[in-house]
Amino acid sequence: MEPGQNPVTQLVLPLETRSALGRADFIVAPGNERAVAFVDSFPNWPAPAAALFGPPASGKSHLAAVWAQHAGATMIEATALDRDVPDGALVIENIGPGVAEAPLFALLERGAPLLLTALAPPSEWPETFKLVLPDLVSRTRALLAFALWAPDDALLMGLAVKLFADRQLAVPEAVVSQMIGRLERSPGAIRDFVARADARALAEKRPVNTSLIRDLLSDSRLPGQA
Repeated sequence: MEPGQNPVTQLVLPLETRSALGRADFIVAPGNERAVAFVDSFPNWPAPAAALFGPPASGKSHLAAVWAQHAGATMIEATALDRDVPDGALVIENIGPGVAEAPLFALLERGAPLLLTALAPPSEWPETFKLVLPDLVSRTRALLAFALWAPDDALLMGLAVKLFADRQLAVPEAVVSQMIGRLERSPGAIRDFVARADARALAEKRPVNTSLIRDLLSDSRLPGQA
């Protein structure tokens, strides 16, 4: 052992963590229930194409994956639209600035089932993403869209429990509640904190308990903390 090395710290290997992405694993709450109801209604959609939008880690990709499994759809990134796109039902993830406009318009026109995800609602894409193709501007502004809104306490609690379970960690409800009460109220913040808690627990051979969470919250120097 090297001088000064902490004997209780171990190397944390970058092992892959697989999220549970089935329909039963999706947490339904007031902020996403309309989007969930729409996805569940397939194939009885009023239009062949629709969009899911919301902040990072709000559940867009999870819900899109649920639909893709049900519809037999292929999931691709928006950055791949300038390449060969498979036939049939599609999920196009992360529509954003620089999207290939002609291929996107062609997909909207062909009439096959299509689900798009983005941070912003489609009505804002022309300005936010600087779209220039007039026909695409018209189509995106009229696109059926469903928001996944900022989560409430119940959803954040459920999300934290799910993220810990994805890492094979059973964490007491009191510990999760302490996290939710002190962290930024966003799915992204919860996701990042769970990853840090898991890494810290592995490195220090500690359980994810109130003491570990308190240490991490102190390290984070959150607003309002001493």
